[in-house]
Order: sequence, then C-alpha cells, then structure tokens
Amino acid sequence: MLSTAALRAHLLAARLAGPVATSREASLRSYRLFAARDPRVLLGLDPVRAWGEGDLLRLMADRCGVSADPAHVSGPDVIDPERTVEALEAFAGRLGAAVRVGSPVLFGTGHPHRLLDFYASLAAAVSAAGCVVLTPAQGVCVDVPTRFGVRTHRIDYVRGVALVRETGVREPGSATGAHSHSPLPVRVVLGALAEAGGPLPELVVGDHGWVCGAGQLGVEAIGLADTDDPALFVGEAEGRVSVAVPLDDGVRADYYRPLTRYVLDRACLPVRQEWP
Repeated sequence: MLSTAALRAHLLAARLAGPVATSREASLRSYRLFAARDPRVLLGLDPVRAWGEGDLLRLMADRCGVSADPAHVSGPDVIDPERTVEALEAFAGRLGAAVRVGSPVLFGTGHPHRLLDFYASLAAAVSAAGCVVLTPAQGVCVDVPTRFGVRTHRIDYVRGVALVRETGVREPGSATGAHSHSPLPVRVVLGALAEAGGPLPELVVGDHGWVCGAGQLGVEAIGLADTDDPALFVGEAEGRVSVAVPLDDGVRADYYRPLTRYVLDRACLPVRQEWP
C-alpha cells in the first residue's frame, strides 16, 4: 500500500508535481487562447460563462497551485502536490463508486505514449470487478483537425482504452497512437453507442477531448490535466467534469505506476496486470 506521504514524495521526485516541464509561457498561451474560445484548447467544452485570462489564471492557481501573479511570465510552471493528492483521492472515489453500482465505463486517452498503461490498469481492474468496459466504434475513421491540417484518424482500443491513430500507421491493437486533443472521437464513440441502443457509459475516464467532450454531452467524466489544459478545470468549475487531477501529463510512462496503485487502493480495487 502506497502511503500519501510516499505518493507526495514520488510526485515531486518524478516532476509530476512541484516544478514541472510544462513552461509558464505554454500555460499562459493556453489561457489566452481559451479566453478567445479557440477550439484547440476548449477540447470540446462550451463554457457557460466568459472566462478572461485573469479569471483563468486565478482558477488555475486555485485548482493546480500555479502562480497567480500575472507578472510571472517565464520559467517552469508549478503544481502543488497537495492538490494532486486531493484530486487523486476524489478520482479514486468516483471510480470506486462507479464500480460499486456496476456502471459501464469508457476509457480514452489523447496521450497514449505516456498514459496508456495508467488507464489500461484501471480498465483491467474495473473489468475484473464486473463493470462493462465499453469499446465501441472500433476502426471507425474520424477527420481530426491538427496543426498540420485535417488528418484522418482511426479509433482503436488497446487493453480497453480508446485512442486514435493515423490510418495506415500501425496495425490495430498496437500500443502506439496519436497525441490528440480533439473531442471528435468521443462524440463518434457515444454516437455509435446511442445508435446501437446502448449501454451508454455512466463514467468516462481519460484526458483532453475524451473528458471535456463527454462532459459537454452530459456524461460524467474524470481525468488528468496539465497546467496548459485549462478546459478540464473550467469544466470542473462549471460542473461538467467531476474531477480534474492536476499533474504533468508528459513524463515517462512508468512514473505513473505509483499513481495507478494509489488510485486502485483508494478505490478498493485489486491490481490487475493484464487486460482480460
């Protein structure tokens, strides 16, 4: 069992919290774009209220622990590990509650290179506990806007976790997928489930557009977010994202393993090594 103190120490040692690799410049740029309602950073969220740059900075200071000083414009950004631990507790609580009532769950990530193992371990544990882990729209193509123009991506599932990959790049089921912020894949997945008559997910677990896109459509969603992803924290503040966990979402994949153990322990779920 990983103690809270040990988790906090790991967060700092792995730079998942404390001074992180995400730069202050990148975070502030995201806040400016979000305030301008740029879809690249809205991640599928349609905010109810107008969020100015100052509002976003205050929100992110409250939810993540970044500096609230607008004059602080450079250097590494900072995440308060206490906020990360508190949010992981809430994340585990929502996951455990879903398992206790047998809710269908959908897992999806826009960070497959880093976070696939984290979500896959949760999916395996949830499945072993008797929940349906949904995997609809396998192989369906989605035209996703990227910085290189519109690219056709294919929805795929690896160990129960949805991701997208460019068509023709990898065989279905391979671990490598595309980094994506788009909410379009989760919309396609939810649409496919609705068309087939369900069941619809009662909880979506993931990041980026998977969480915000689901939350915007009224599906409960929880996920991980970096300091340059204000959309999840706005969604949480406005009640469309249940839990947003502040942490660096781009460190080595194995650095998330202690977080997996912590979440599964707090959710009263056994550690499963393999997807069934």
